[in-house]
Amino acid sequence: ASRAPTASSSSTSRKPDRMRLGIVVAALLAASGAARAQPCDRQAFEACQACHALTRDAGQKPGPQLANVIGRPVAGDPAFDYSPALRAARDNGDIWTAERLDIFLADAEAMYPGQWMGSPPIRSAKLRADLLCVLGGR
Repeated sequence: ASRAPTASSSSTSRKPDRMRLGIVVAALLAASGAARAQPCDRQAFEACQACHALTRDAGQKPGPQLANVIGRPVAGDPAFDYSPALRAARDNGDIWTAERLDIFLADAEAMYPGQWMGSPPIRSAKLRADLLCVLGGR
């Protein structure tokens, strides 16, 4: 004769723990999604606007336009005359990833000696993160 499981059986006593774990995981995922959904600090790009545009229809500026720069080849704006250092990087297959841009913004000359961007290195990790957020289109 088979017996029905009791409230103390291992199969039913684990269900509340699994439910609690599921609720905690769902809450953490929702919180992390909300943190990523925060708008970018667009003021981080203000100093860059003198030379760069974030839209293709902004016309040519002294520097390359940066619309959709993440995922694009280095020296990938066909309307811009890049330094030999950046053209060599493009020819080498370098692609602008968030990580590569972060390193570039931290010290462009160290990454690509002889490049022509005249701005000083951006030492602030927060400012670079804000810029990457803006450049990523968020």
